[in-house]
Amino acid sequence: MIYFLLIPVIAACGYWLATSVCMSLFCHRGRSLIKPVYGLEKNLYENLRTACLQDYPDYEVIYSFQRADDPALSTVERIQREFSEKKIEIVVDTSAAGPNGRLVNILNGSKKAKGEILVFSDSDMFLEPDYLKTVTAPLANPEVGVSCTLYKAWKSCNIPEALELLSFNADFVPAMVFALVTKASIACPGASQAIRREVLEIIGGLEPLAHYLVEDFELGRRVEKAGFQIYFSPYVANTGVDLKHFKDWWRHQVYWDQNTRAANGIGFFFTLLIRGLPFALLYALFGGAWWPFVLAVTLGIRFATAWANALYLKDWDGLKSTWLLPFRDILGIFVWFASFVKRKTYWKGREFIIQKGRMVEVP
Repeated sequence: MIYFLLIPVIAACGYWLATSVCMSLFCHRGRSLIKPVYGLEKNLYENLRTACLQDYPDYEVIYSFQRADDPALSTVERIQREFSEKKIEIVVDTSAAGPNGRLVNILNGSKKAKGEILVFSDSDMFLEPDYLKTVTAPLANPEVGVSCTLYKAWKSCNIPEALELLSFNADFVPAMVFALVTKASIACPGASQAIRREVLEIIGGLEPLAHYLVEDFELGRRVEKAGFQIYFSPYVANTGVDLKHFKDWWRHQVYWDQNTRAANGIGFFFTLLIRGLPFALLYALFGGAWWPFVLAVTLGIRFATAWANALYLKDWDGLKSTWLLPFRDILGIFVWFASFVKRKTYWKGREFIIQKGRMVEVP
């Protein structure tokens, strides 16, 4: 019976190696830039101003807010004064087509956009000057409906942020690339994507997505259903991590797993088979044969593939935090269970109940 514990260990080691191969394969290949903003975040000014520093001849930047009293408004007004020669518009729109605050923010901003290509980039994204040129270039092909880029977490300053960075860079990004390369699932990350206005109109616009928890996955699904392709550029943007306490990390991890479960429930359930470290540890605790060898090999493959993926992403912060991976993986099992048990999720201090992939806000 104890040997059944080796099934997820072997599966995880194979999966880690496969994701590393996929990362290797992937990483060697009149616009409106809309930035949804909701509250103050770490490095907000530095991140938001990069939207105005793009090496692109003619584009507009739209900063979209849902509250007239949002404390981040003064930061954006400062940027507007600093780049007075740029086309910058600040949109404050309290209307809400649904409970998904991020999507509503983008929807309200896109109503004011004049460009034929809409670029959605989250407020915590730090954009290099070539970002806009890179993410929009694939849309010159009429068969491409939406263009996306990878992005990695960076600049962690404490243990919860380091754990978040590892969850993102060592698990989420390689899993997304694995799905992309193997065509196992749709990958269409909303934090960094561009879409032609005509394609958006064909799929029914953004408004129907405002009730979905995983609105970017739903957008990608509708784009493919309409006969268009999702293009992934081998380009890596940077996104910040801003977590002060372990409770914040826990809630965000459960939120991420709830997202994955909502997008692909069956696939998410079987991710239990690729959580190798906890099962290798259980195998050792039950005194399985050759347990020191099993534990050493599992740890070795986990660390080696995490280091390789960090090098592909140029994730220097992750390389320094890799020693936390065993703790993150063990805690990840409990997060996995919690995502099935907990019906509530949190976003920017707001509380929601998830019902069949849709969000219902708790008053």
